[in-house]
Amino acid sequence: MTLQQIKYALAVAKKGSMNKAAEELFITQSTLSSAIKELENEVGISIFLRTGKGVTVTPDGTEFLACAGRVYEQYELLREKYAKSGSVKRKFGVSTQHYSFAVKAFVETVKRFDTLKFDFAIRETKTLEVISDVGSMKSEVGILFKSAFNGKVIDKMLAENALDFHELINCRAYVYLWKNHPLANEPSISLEQLKPYPCLCFEQGDGAASYFAEEILSDIEYPRMIRSLDRATQLNLMVGLNGYTLCSGIICEELNGGEYKAVPFREEGENLNSNMRIGYICKHSNRLSEFAEVYIEEVKKYLKNCEV
Repeated sequence: MTLQQIKYALAVAKKGSMNKAAEELFITQSTLSSAIKELENEVGISIFLRTGKGVTVTPDGTEFLACAGRVYEQYELLREKYAKSGSVKRKFGVSTQHYSFAVKAFVETVKRFDTLKFDFAIRETKTLEVISDVGSMKSEVGILFKSAFNGKVIDKMLAENALDFHELINCRAYVYLWKNHPLANEPSISLEQLKPYPCLCFEQGDGAASYFAEEILSDIEYPRMIRSLDRATQLNLMVGLNGYTLCSGIICEELNGGEYKAVPFREEGENLNSNMRIGYICKHSNRLSEFAEVYIEEVKKYLKNCEV
């Protein structure tokens, strides 16, 4: 099995066609077909099902390509980092749940390096993708939270991806809403008071369990709920619909603006699971790059100085 064969197989899966994959790879279809057949014979499975309309990935092929894709991605990372060509930029990526402080720290990190020489990326994304990105080393660092409710599930996912969780801050839950919301001037807000208003949450994908939600108290049934994909949309919904979300209360006004407030969440009855342990994840035993060290330094600096 060679890296070239893996590259070919990944291209076929991406294009869904031997012809189109061969064009992208600048090789003949017969060369590609032979290479795929040799690979299938060697691994002892049929990776693709050939039909008159193209090719589809078999169940065995799906599992093989998932593993092979991670291997090839690691090869690409090594090639980019250690290739002799001076034109290759060093890369640093962060994947994070939707936290404005994580973006602010990224901004401050990028300011300390020359963007002509380095390639930076930040991905505000779903919880499972944060774990997957760092697990596959697409991103070096991830930012997410754990609680009493989701801790065991998150820890299991981290262990499966050889990742460590490093706690940055332990904070209580806050209700985040528009400054002109009817409850904005309350000293604290209970779930009972929130019932007339829509709870806003970030979409985690089809079938995603509440364990992967970015909002604390995700195990509670909310009578009104609206899902969105990004922070900007969620802020608009706060204004337009008097929506709210349950968060850490650590808000970066420089990025989110001063039109919003974080009010302490008031625990009542069984609603006591409101402790958020926010931290960063990284590969187990991997030494952090200079970019990652600066980024984590900036996150810690912001969290230390923030006022909830």
